[in-house]
Amino acid sequence: MSIFEILTPLSVLLCFLGVFIGIVMGAIPGMTATMAIAIFLPLTYALDMIDSIGLLIGLYVGGISGGLVPAVLLNIPGTPSSLCTTFDGYPMTKKGEGEKALKVGITASIIGGFFSLTILYFFAPVLASVAIDFSSVEKFLIIVFALTVIASISKGSLLGGIFSGLLGMFISLIGTFTDNNEMRLVPPGLEDQLVYGFSLLPVLIGLFAIGQILQESEEGMKAASHQKIDLQKGNKNTQFSFKLFKNQKINVIRSSIIGTFVGMLPGVGGSAASITAYSQTKNFSKNPEKLGTGEPEGLVSSESANNGLIGGALIPLLSLGIPGDSTTAILIGAFLLQGIEIGPLFITSNQDLWSGIVFSLVIANIVMFILMFFSIKYFAKIVFIPKYLIFPIIVVACVVGSYAINNGVMFDVWTLLLFGLLGYIFPKIGVQIPSFLIGFILGTEAEKYFVDSLKGSSGDLTIFFTKGPIALVLWILIIGSVTYAIIDSRRTKKAAEQNAS
Repeated sequence: MSIFEILTPLSVLLCFLGVFIGIVMGAIPGMTATMAIAIFLPLTYALDMIDSIGLLIGLYVGGISGGLVPAVLLNIPGTPSSLCTTFDGYPMTKKGEGEKALKVGITASIIGGFFSLTILYFFAPVLASVAIDFSSVEKFLIIVFALTVIASISKGSLLGGIFSGLLGMFISLIGTFTDNNEMRLVPPGLEDQLVYGFSLLPVLIGLFAIGQILQESEEGMKAASHQKIDLQKGNKNTQFSFKLFKNQKINVIRSSIIGTFVGMLPGVGGSAASITAYSQTKNFSKNPEKLGTGEPEGLVSSESANNGLIGGALIPLLSLGIPGDSTTAILIGAFLLQGIEIGPLFITSNQDLWSGIVFSLVIANIVMFILMFFSIKYFAKIVFIPKYLIFPIIVVACVVGSYAINNGVMFDVWTLLLFGLLGYIFPKIGVQIPSFLIGFILGTEAEKYFVDSLKGSSGDLTIFFTKGPIALVLWILIIGSVTYAIIDSRRTKKAAEQNAS
């Protein structure tokens, strides 16, 4: 099907605009692609779904790619997935190779983006066709597996990750139980407001936008100093050339593969993808001791991996209805606004929308490369925009969007502020926001499939263990994930104790 039969001029324009805004927000330290999508999500309510996807995919690609700007210039990861970009990007800037480092990262980004798009295009429909035959038992076990993967990569605390996911599931159950229409877990006096539970969009925007702003405010919102950065010294060694990638073919392909397949694991995230790719690059490098001192090799691995994450994270979302990371979790909100159910039937039932997503990714990656490669000197100045000028505008946009999302419900604004406060408090008490959010989104689905499974088996719990070979495979994955989580947690704890001693 032709791209012009799917995408309208408006959807292309919105995709272009989304990439531009995403780059700007990704380039500002403290703001992420997830935050960008959360802020603009309410606007999609008034748009056609194809146009909405164009805007959101643009924000996603632009936000992830823009994170390399502060990582290279200021040694501050613009997004979590840009962590390893700082290892070699900033040393190159200190050597007067800032512009070269940025262009190396941009080129690696588009390669990783197109690689993951190819995997998404061929792999997601196959996975969805298999998942169509899943019963409620298999669907419940898939959700359990998603939650165990979240626990297995929990930062700093295995129990903290498990608790965060379960807390999200618990809060998602507030409201009416669909089987008997009885209210449960609702505070007295809020029965009318919480008859359907907390609205997803104010929760998302509060956790990722308001919560982040409160954290940044605590650290201080003084204007960034307009320090002068020498992007390029006047010699040939500091200039960018595409010939640099001649010796990086294996590195960029390996890192793109790692980024894509790490992205497919629900809840893992971009930082894990870039760290894994960077460590493998160091293992296979001819000069591993040079990595971390300003080598383009390390920059290539990090940026191709974190852009490879994009297509990978969309695979479980579009084929199974399970968000691959916190950003794709927010994308579920866009589909819910339009009344579209994400899951195994999505691709076959929404061929035009599936094609629109693929075409939007193609356009977004091309626009990202053109905008950043040829205008990088201007985007480099974004890192010095004072936050006290940006944050008030974001707060107003969040409040207006939350109020309007359900045609003027003031309780949604209070939900926004409540979860914004929780988004500020959670990291301080060890609750992990991505795990909480994915638990919140999957909670009602887990309940539905669990109850449906018990109905089909007349209450026999053994149905979850005797359903068939697919259920057996899922149990193996669940046990393997939990085992890995326990071993990794012990290893991390032991390493921390050795470093302390």
